[in-house]
Order: sequence, then C-alpha cells, then structure tokens
Amino acid sequence: MSVTTIPELLAPAGSMEKLSTVLRYGADAVYLGGKAFNLRAQSSNFSMPELKEAINLAHSMGKKVYVALNIIAHERDIKALPKFIKYLEECNADAVIVADIGVMTLVREHSDIPIHVSTQASTTNYLAVKSYQNMGAKRVVLARELGLNEIRKIRDKVPGMELEVFVHGSMCMAYSGRCQLSSYFSERDSNHGLCANTCRWKYNVVEETRPGEYFPVYEDETGSYIFNSKDLCTIEFIDKIIDAGVDGLKIEGRHKGLLYAATTVKVYREALESYKSGNYHYDPQWREELESYTHRGYTPGFFLGNLPEGSHETKNGGYKKTMDFVGVISGVHDDGRYEITLRNRLKLPQNIDVVTQQGKNVSILVTQMTHANSLENVSVAHNETKVLIESPVALHIGDIIRQESLEKPAQT
Repeated sequence: MSVTTIPELLAPAGSMEKLSTVLRYGADAVYLGGKAFNLRAQSSNFSMPELKEAINLAHSMGKKVYVALNIIAHERDIKALPKFIKYLEECNADAVIVADIGVMTLVREHSDIPIHVSTQASTTNYLAVKSYQNMGAKRVVLARELGLNEIRKIRDKVPGMELEVFVHGSMCMAYSGRCQLSSYFSERDSNHGLCANTCRWKYNVVEETRPGEYFPVYEDETGSYIFNSKDLCTIEFIDKIIDAGVDGLKIEGRHKGLLYAATTVKVYREALESYKSGNYHYDPQWREELESYTHRGYTPGFFLGNLPEGSHETKNGGYKKTMDFVGVISGVHDDGRYEITLRNRLKLPQNIDVVTQQGKNVSILVTQMTHANSLENVSVAHNETKVLIESPVALHIGDIIRQESLEKPAQT
C-alpha cells in the first residue's frame, strides 16, 4: 500500500544556478534570500529582478519559493521592509520566512503572503506554535533542539499548523542559531546574516594568572574545536521524522556548492519516494553518498534525545570527503559528445562519476577530451574551461560530475 502524502522537501538556493540544480534533482521548494533582510548575507543571493525570475522558474516547474526575511530586525531595517514585502507579493512568492514578530506584523499589514516562522524564533513548545498560529502564521520551523517525542506532542496538540524541521547540514553551536561570537570576535552580526563561523576556529584556554600559557582543552597540541558541531544527518532515521507528522524537511546550506546541493537533495528525494511507496527500506548507499562531499562528520542532532557524545568535532576541524566536484554537463553536441563546464582540474585518464538527476549514478573512464572552443585534444583542463567528452550512456544537461578525491578538503 502506498502513502499518498509525504513531507515537502526544501532545499537551499544561494544563487540561480543552485536553485535550478536543486529543483532538477528533486526539491519540492527552495528557500532563498534577497540582497538584504536574511541570515545569509554572504551568499550571492538574488537581486530584485532575479527574485522574480527565480519565482517564475520554480512555478513553471510546479515548485515553490520561500523568501527569507529572518533577520532580527533593528529600527534601521523597519523603514525599508514594507517596499520589499510588497514586491515579493507582486512576484507571487509562496511564503516568507520570518523570525521577528515585528517583521511578521509588517508582512501582515502590507501583504497576504503566507508566513513561515523561522527556526531562529526558537519554537520549542505547542503553546508557542499556537500563538504563532493565532498571529496568522501558516508554518513553524521548529527549533533544532527538539527530539522526536516533543515534535509528535506538538503535532498532536496543534493539528492545524504546518511544522517543518531541519534534517541535514551545518549545526550552529548556539541555541537555534542565536549567537554573538561572530559579533564579538569579528564585528560581523550573525543575526543580520554576517556570521564569520567563529565557532569553527581553534581555541585554547588561558588561565588569568598565567598569561601566555595556553592549555589545550583536550590531549592534542593543535587546540580545541569545543564549539565546532558536526553536521546534522538524519537519513538513517528519516522515516521516523516523517512518522512524527512534519510537513516540511529542510536541508541547510545556501553557502554550499553544487555537488553538496545535488547529492543531498537526490538522496533525501529517494528516501521520501521509498517511504511514499509504502514499502520503505533504508539504503546504506544513501549514507555513503552523503559522505562523499566535504563535511565535518555527522551527528543525529537532538532528534533521538540529548545531543550524543562525540557530536562536537575535535580533530583538525573534522573535515571529511571522498569526492571532488569536477563540473556540470552544460551541453549536448550534435555528434553525441557532451560538454562539461569545469569547476576543477580534470587530468586524463580519469574515472569520473556522474551524479544523475534520476536513477543510479554512473562511472565513466575518460581517456580523451577536446577543448570546446579550439577543438583541440587536451589531456589537462582547468576551472571554467569547457571540454567535450564521449559517454557510453546518455547524460543530461545539469548532471553533476565528480571524481575521487586525492587531497584533503580545504578547511573553510
């Protein structure tokens, strides 16, 4: 017996390229930001015309766009917000994501756009959810600190409200992401989208009466990453999260690259479709795929109870990966060859993996490639070069190309 309804899969879109990628790979909706008023100010984000273009593209594919207005607003923000809100309504944005009740008031006063309450609002109980419901919100993105039992209780007590949870991506060391480390260390306000990821830096302890003596917090001379959470990954128990009755499953990562976006969305899409079939079966390959791109190790977060021991990484930042991003299939030529726009060096001969938009990924041994402009055969090509290759299987525009990693990932 199949299940007719499964949660919506939401993916991050820090640029137009990422937006089109995650939609092709199976996201039901994207969340993104304009040039202001959201908590990822350092993403490329979307200009006013680009917002309209993004919404139109998503709607043409039967998908939705939620626009982040989730700053903790100061007085200087209030004057400019109404104009932006009205523009979003003109563009037919499907919802705005709001953390500040003042911003929520402005949205209600100046538009009929549905409101989603951000995880930054730290919503951890049913009374808070009901309060937001009474204020006109359509959905609440629950705090990341909740366990499955708590989510079920909220679902039972507020049946008419849509609930959303984060299921994958970076975890903030502060409660629901409300952190001031970046402001103190870098004068960059994390609650206005300028987080410097200060929690990822190395730290040692200095005792007040012994200046100049640095004490590692653990038995490693390189320092300590005591604030540095591993990344959230729920793929191994995603069926239990669905069973809890949530309406949206959210992937973190507007700063992340195309390989991350495509792989993560594809994996969680496959899991959702397996659940929808009524014959859900966990596939260990899903976890293997999620290990392929750069991450800091994984933790189940708070879903299964308190944060498990070992959820904070302590060795060399904890960065891991098995694959490197090579490029994107950007064209199909009349002679059957495929054009790759490279985002990394490709040196022949090389086995490449194609992260296909549907179905199993494929591996291809590339022994010959041609520069797309000069039409000369080359053995090495670099970032932003377009090259032509042959493939024994059909590829599609937008397919992501990767190769086995030979280097340690950059610690950024």
